[in-house]
Amino acid sequence: MQVTETLTDGLKRGFAVVVPAADVESRRSKRVAELSRTINLPGFRPGKVPTAVVVSRYGKAIIAEVLEDSVQEATQQVLTERGLRAAVQPKVEMVNADPAKDIAFNLDVELLPEIAMPDFAALEITRLKAEPTEEQITSQLDSLAQRQRTLEEIAETRPAAKGEFLTLDFEGKIDGVAFPGGKAEGMDVEVAGPGFIPGFTEQLEGLAPGEKRQLKVSFPAEYGAADLAGKDATFDVAAHKLKRGVVPAVDEELAKKIGFENLDELKSTIKSGMQRELDRIARLRVKRELLDALAAKVDFPVPGSMVEGEFGQIWQRIEADRKAGHLDAEDAGKDEETLKKDYHAIAERRVRLGLLLAEIGRANSITVAQDELARAMRAEAARYPGQEQKVMEFFQKNPQAIESVRAPLFEEKVVDYVLELAKVTDKTVTPEELAKDPDEAAPDVAAKDAAAKEPAAETPAEG
Repeated sequence: MQVTETLTDGLKRGFAVVVPAADVESRRSKRVAELSRTINLPGFRPGKVPTAVVVSRYGKAIIAEVLEDSVQEATQQVLTERGLRAAVQPKVEMVNADPAKDIAFNLDVELLPEIAMPDFAALEITRLKAEPTEEQITSQLDSLAQRQRTLEEIAETRPAAKGEFLTLDFEGKIDGVAFPGGKAEGMDVEVAGPGFIPGFTEQLEGLAPGEKRQLKVSFPAEYGAADLAGKDATFDVAAHKLKRGVVPAVDEELAKKIGFENLDELKSTIKSGMQRELDRIARLRVKRELLDALAAKVDFPVPGSMVEGEFGQIWQRIEADRKAGHLDAEDAGKDEETLKKDYHAIAERRVRLGLLLAEIGRANSITVAQDELARAMRAEAARYPGQEQKVMEFFQKNPQAIESVRAPLFEEKVVDYVLELAKVTDKTVTPEELAKDPDEAAPDVAAKDAAAKEPAAETPAEG
């Protein structure tokens, strides 16, 4: 095989590769002989099919297979002999695919960069910790009691006050025409309460049983039903009963009613749930601080194709948010060129961090065990009750889906490894301090990256 280097530009390499026709013919002959021994054709004994018959029936398919195998093997040989690691699938451009002549093709490959490991022991990380307060636990208990409230009819006929309930019949209309889903009978509605079109429940204040009223409202522009979004409507309302909410006391009886042995067990369960959420936030905070610290310690070139791929995914989300009017105020005031520049920087940061984490894992033999992966897949399947088997079958048939489960596990293990080596100082804070958004003091790119609803670094699988 002849290999001529045609390009050296940063992480990009180009090669002209020639595979001798004799090598291709040898591979073709071997494949024909193999098929003649293994295929079954009518009129021939197993293993006794003449090679001429095999060539006649399968010649074109064999040549296509041999050419593909020859190119793949040659590509791998080029990379292996030169100690090169491809960042993405190399691009192949055939120059000559005639098997009667030497096979020639051009190979373009973008390489993974050489990454020098930062000194993990020099990283100084603050790990925040918080515990739920008694006031927060009490608030959760009160909210739970509110959800267990019952409605009690008020015998007195009088105008409804804010926080009370009216049993209503109503029908909605746009331009005098009733619309689907806008009618109900005997529905209990909280006066000035949540859950309805803005302005609907607020106009019920002062309405008494036996009275009727027409309410005027406007559907929000982002309303789920496109045929109603942004439109003005009227609702003809008839009130029948006035009720008050009766909230049960937070006591042993309430605890038993919702399935607990006693009030202490209920409190303990609430506290544990709140602690898990605080621990989750703390983990995100320390992980973000670690990634920011690592990003500040490294500066190596990143493959442009990987950056463009990451940017493409980010930009799809940004365009969707822009069309839906969901961009934050800062981004909404920028032109497209500025936005692309900002998010291109985010894409580059993510790729660099992902490559760094992957290299840390590779250099330190960090892997995701099969049982860990299986547990994570089962946990993911459990999110779809009744469809668990279908989800597991989907994983089995789609390696990319399995990788979407493996990659976060791998990233977390690498983060844990680095945290073990870094100088980590634990600091106890209030739950409010833990939950406070740190973006105000964060660098612009890092803040935007963390604010995006995606992992801070898309980590390639360990290899």
